[in-house]
Amino acid sequence: MPSLTLTERSRLARLAADRTRRALVARALRSPLLAWRYGRPGAEQLLLVPQELRTADPSFAEELAHGQLGLGGAVASIGSGSIFDVGAPSEAWSRSLHGFGWLRNLTAAGTLEDRALAENALVTWIDRYPPKGSSTAWQPDVIGRRLISWLVNVPFIFERIDGPTYDKITDSLGLQLAQLATRWRDSPSGYPRLEALAGLLTGSLCIAGRDDTKSGFERGLVTEIRHQILADGGHVSRNTDVVVDLLLDLLPLRSCFNAREREFPPEVDQAMSRMLHFLRFMRLGDGSLGRFNGTGATPHDSLATLLAYDPAPEAQLSAAPESLYARLAAGPMGLIADVGPPPPLEYAGAATASALSFELSIGDDAVFVNAGAPGPANQDWLATARATASHNTVCLNATSSSRLLRNKLLNQLVRAAPIRYPDVVTHELAKEADRTILRASHNGYERNFAITHRRELGLSKSGDRLTGEDIIGGSGASVRLARDLPYAIHFHLDCAATCRHDDDPAAALIELPGGSTWRFRATGATLSIEDSISFTDLAGPTRTSEIVLRGATFGETRVNWSLERA
Repeated sequence: MPSLTLTERSRLARLAADRTRRALVARALRSPLLAWRYGRPGAEQLLLVPQELRTADPSFAEELAHGQLGLGGAVASIGSGSIFDVGAPSEAWSRSLHGFGWLRNLTAAGTLEDRALAENALVTWIDRYPPKGSSTAWQPDVIGRRLISWLVNVPFIFERIDGPTYDKITDSLGLQLAQLATRWRDSPSGYPRLEALAGLLTGSLCIAGRDDTKSGFERGLVTEIRHQILADGGHVSRNTDVVVDLLLDLLPLRSCFNAREREFPPEVDQAMSRMLHFLRFMRLGDGSLGRFNGTGATPHDSLATLLAYDPAPEAQLSAAPESLYARLAAGPMGLIADVGPPPPLEYAGAATASALSFELSIGDDAVFVNAGAPGPANQDWLATARATASHNTVCLNATSSSRLLRNKLLNQLVRAAPIRYPDVVTHELAKEADRTILRASHNGYERNFAITHRRELGLSKSGDRLTGEDIIGGSGASVRLARDLPYAIHFHLDCAATCRHDDDPAAALIELPGGSTWRFRATGATLSIEDSISFTDLAGPTRTSEIVLRGATFGETRVNWSLERA
C-alpha cells in the first residue's frame, strides 16, 4: 500500500487535531457545570410528530416473530429472548439495532403484538444502555437516528401505553437530546455529522422547552451543509446515496420547522433544491442512479418520494461541474461519466477507482452500468466493487487507477479505507454539427507506468449512435515501455440486457428488454463477451455479462468502438 505524502500527512494531522478538539469540547459540555445549558434531561411534552419518508417493510415483523433479526445486512438468531441479548454479528448490525430505524417496520405491520414488542424494546433499551462513553449506542449519529426513529413512531407506541411507561420513554428522549447536544461535534466528517444534527434539530422542535438552544444547532447545520453540499447539489463525497439519505432527513425536518411556524434556514432550503436537481441529473432512463463512488442499489420508492418534493422539476441541470460528472443526452440515449478525482481523504471512504467510467441508458433500458456498491450483507465484495475493473473504463495491467490508503489513524477518522489518485483529471464538452463530444483524461497510471488514459465519447444528434476512442499513451511525448502491458476496456451490461457474438468477430449484439437490438463494434483490440457481477441487486451479487476489449500496449495504443442500432 502507498505511504502518505507530505501533503496528506499534513491534512491527516489537521483532521486528527480537529477531531481531538471536537472531542474535548463534547466532553467539557457533558460536565455538570455546562450540561444545564441544554435543558432538563426529561421531556414533559411532545409537541409534534415528524414525517417518515423511508419505506417500511411489514415482513420484518413476521421474521422477528420467527426469531430472526436482520439488520445492517446481517441476520442474528434471537430465539425467544430479547433482541438486546444477542451478540452483534457486525458493527453495522449493532448501529442499526441502536438506531431503531426498524421501528417503522413494526408500525407498518400495526398489530397489537407489534406495538407491545416496540414498547418493550424501548423500555428494555432504556434500562440497559445508560449514557456511557463512546459505545455504539451513544455515538452521535446513532443517537440522532434513534431520536428521529422514536419520535416518528410515537403515535403507534403511545396508543395504549400506561403513565409510568410514558414518563420513562419521554424522560429518555429528553436525556438523549441533552446528550446529543453535547456530543454532535464529535461525529465523523460527512453524513454522520449531518445525521446527528438532523436528529438534534428534529428533537429540539418536537420536544417542548428546547427552543433556547436550537439556534446554535441551526448554525451547525448551516455550516456543515455549506462544507458538504456542492454548488451543483452533489455531496463532497461524490456519492449520490448520501444525497438521497440526507434529503430523507431534511425534508421532514423542514416540515417540523413549518409546523412550529419557525423559519427554516434559507441556505439549507436552497441546498435541498440543488440536491433534488442533482438527483434528476444522475438518473438513467430506467430511473436508477449512476453507480459511482459508493452508490449502490437505487431505492426507487424513496427516490420517487423525494422527487415529488421538487418545486421546479423542469429546471434541469445541464452540468455538474463541482461534483465532476458529465452528461450526454440526445434522442433515446443518456450517458453519465465520472470525470473527477477521488474526493478529499476524509470523504473518500466509499470512493471508487472509476475515473472516466460511464453509464448508458437507451430509452427505459439501462445498457452499460458499473458494478455499484455492495449492500451491507456483502461487504466481502467491497474491494472488488471499488476496483477499476468493475467500472466501464480502461484497466491497465490488471491494476486500478486509484490506490487504497491503509493508515490506522486515517481509517479511524474515516471509518473505511479511503483512496487516492488520479490527482489530475481533465474534461471538456464540445458540440459539432452532428454530435456532442466529451473529451477527458486522467493520470492514475502515470506514477507506475508513465501512462495516461484519454477518452473521447461522441453522441450523435439523433441519439442513435455512440462512438468512443480510448487512447493509452504518454502524457506528452511518445512513450516506449520496457515491456508490453496488457489492458482491458470493460463494458459491464445491465442484468436485464443480453449479449451475443455477431457474425463479425469484432462486433457483438446487445438485446434490450424493450425489444431493440444494438450492435457494438470495436477496432484496435480483441472483443470478447465475459462473465461479470453486479453488486446492486437487492438479492445480493448477481451474475451478468460484459463486453471486454483486450490487448497489450507498448506505450501508444488507440482503440475505437461504437454502439448503434442494429
